[in-house]
Amino acid sequence: MAISQLKSLRKLTGGKYKQQGRKKKQYELGRDPAFTKIEKRRASNIRTIGSNRKVRLFSNDTANLYDPKAKKYDQVKIKAVAENPANRHFIRRNIMTKGTIIETEKGKARITSRPGQDGAVNAVLIS
Repeated sequence: MAISQLKSLRKLTGGKYKQQGRKKKQYELGRDPAFTKIEKRRASNIRTIGSNRKVRLFSNDTANLYDPKAKKYDQVKIKAVAENPANRHFIRRNIMTKGTIIETEKGKARITSRPGQDGAVNAVLIS
């Protein structure tokens, strides 16, 4: 089954909208999520609409960490995922998404980038 980016065919009440009158188009289909994990770096390039590129990051063990007090960036090792607002089951599986709180060598940090689409793990130190 294809991952579709289309509007739902059902209303909130459960009723159906009028038939769309056509099938899904190739450009309307989405891709499987990257589910970025904590392992040795593994990534791939993906061609998007307009010949643009996205770096699909499947795993990474380092983060570009910004320290707001010192106003400096450092590259640090990621230990584990502490919290994930996207899905509570991602914590157990060590999956990183935007907004995830990770444990690093310097303390806890919040991810500000989208690893599955940006190809990098950028984070801000919070403690």
